[in-house]
Amino acid sequence: MHPVKAAFVRVAQGLRRDQFFLVLLGALFLFSVFGPDRIARYPSLVDWPTLAAMTGLLLLTKGLELSGALHRLGRTLIEWMRTERAAALCLVLVAALLSTVLTNDVALFVVVPLTLSISKLTGMPSTKLIVFEALAVNVGSTLTPIGNPQNIFLWQMSRMSFGDFVWHQLPLVAAMLGALLVLTAFAFGTRSFEIQDHEARPLDRALLSVSLLLYVPFLIATDLHLAGWASLGLLLMFAVLRPRVLADLDWGLLLVFALMFIDLRLLSGLDVVKQLMLSLGLQDPVHLYLAGIGASQLLSNVPAAIALAEFSKDWGVLLYGVNVGGFGWMVGSLANLIALRMSGDRRAWIAFHLYAVPALLVTAAMGYALLFHR
Repeated sequence: MHPVKAAFVRVAQGLRRDQFFLVLLGALFLFSVFGPDRIARYPSLVDWPTLAAMTGLLLLTKGLELSGALHRLGRTLIEWMRTERAAALCLVLVAALLSTVLTNDVALFVVVPLTLSISKLTGMPSTKLIVFEALAVNVGSTLTPIGNPQNIFLWQMSRMSFGDFVWHQLPLVAAMLGALLVLTAFAFGTRSFEIQDHEARPLDRALLSVSLLLYVPFLIATDLHLAGWASLGLLLMFAVLRPRVLADLDWGLLLVFALMFIDLRLLSGLDVVKQLMLSLGLQDPVHLYLAGIGASQLLSNVPAAIALAEFSKDWGVLLYGVNVGGFGWMVGSLANLIALRMSGDRRAWIAFHLYAVPALLVTAAMGYALLFHR
């Protein structure tokens, strides 16, 4: 089968199993049936700069992933550890750090498979560790404009510089990461183990070099609001040098985000929704912060960010609210669902909520204190 056709089939099969995509598609169908005059406006409802930035970042991170470098780095780090507690702290910290530059879902795609292989070799509790890694990527990805989709969106909307964004998020991330590392140290014991698996994946040095060298220029171009041209350049370059990167890219995820923009902006335009949002008093920063957390528990934090951005431009408060909202209920962040699905344990959601719900209460209090009492 031709690589392009194979990629198309893979994306189509994935979307058919993606319940979130099917809900979005069903909602769009209903909007189209009851408001056919609005169909021509659909393309204008998509935030194309945000989608372009996401496309470029997915291309570069896919290049790093396919090069084999991240797998080697992860194995090197874990081989230095000799106890469950040390390994857990190492993996949690690596997950948090990777998510600041690779996005939260890509960080999970690197760390979770490594965790499962280590668990098979050492008997470590993989489900609990994956839960902590899910919490870690929610923490780490909060720091940077490229750490998660809601940050990319709000960064593009706010027109903040990269440095200003990080400086605003730093106090919350420092507090959350400190609390998470303390909790990790208490949750895992000091049983020792030895890793005996020495399997190494081949390293594609050319792909690694290109992906690394273009990362910073792409961020600079995005910071200058040139994400569209930069992403187009990356698409053309990988199409020539490594077509596999394009074939393996999660195009379905980009389609899901395009649908989210359209659906949520159509929804926010309904009179009943406008009245409801106005009744929440979102002009009050405290109300906006709590709405960001609450909406994330119901919709996930990316749709919550898109929806609330239609009613408030207080980007700093919105950023805190929707990022804190990634904890708690498992739908708070798509990264939570990815981690639980990758764990292979049907009961993983129970373990997740045992830690994620208290984490929501603690981080919500931290965010409130930093926003309104400093």
